[in-house]
Amino acid sequence: MIKPLSDRVLIKMIEAEETTKSGIILASNAQEKPQIAEVIEIGPGGLDSEGNKIEMQVKKGDKIITSKYSGTEIKYEGTEYIIVKQSDILAIVE
Repeated sequence: MIKPLSDRVLIKMIEAEETTKSGIILASNAQEKPQIAEVIEIGPGGLDSEGNKIEMQVKKGDKIITSKYSGTEIKYEGTEYIIVKQSDILAIVE
């Protein structure tokens, strides 16, 4: 398994809807890049400029909204993940 370092978070994007609420099927190029993801693993937290520990605000299993083009995409054992900094996470979806 991949274990992020510092204040980084390993996420897996949740697939975009292929149909609209009214039942229209969207072509793959008409779909927006998904921004909702599931937290797979978190790092231990980082340090601020004064050396104080930054606590992680997300936990494994959280659904989150991330900045549209943030993070580093990786493929591990056939699955695509993204590693983002905690500051690139905009919200937790409840």
